[in-house]
Amino acid sequence: MRRLFGVAFVLMLAMAGATAARADEGRISLTIFKGGWIIGGSGGSGTLTFNGRRYPLSIGGLSYGLVFGGSKADLYGRVSNIRSPRDVAGVYGAVGAGAAIGVGARAIVLRNEKGAVLELSGRQVGLIADLDLSGLAIGLR
Repeated sequence: MRRLFGVAFVLMLAMAGATAARADEGRISLTIFKGGWIIGGSGGSGTLTFNGRRYPLSIGGLSYGLVFGGSKADLYGRVSNIRSPRDVAGVYGAVGAGAAIGVGARAIVLRNEKGAVLELSGRQVGLIADLDLSGLAIGLR
């Protein structure tokens, strides 16, 4: 019986390692426009580069909280823990805080329901202050 549990444990580890080994990563660039007064909206577009191919992305979202002003953010970075371009599509949620007056730097890490992780940084231009719970939806076009 003990040996059976040992074999089962080794098989589970092997399956977990095989699943993690199949996950891949890519590069992503996003342009996001955001604006609002208490309730805000965001939209934009982007590109995913994955396994040598480029995939166009669409972006949309709503935020609620302390939102005032408008901005444009150009973000670039890495997307990890994906197996196909479809894994990038989904809803990303994060509690965030930031401010930009003129040109400001932005950095953020987001995760969607499929486990894709975006690590983004870039610059933000505009006059905006936000302390909000945001939801960002990314879709393949």
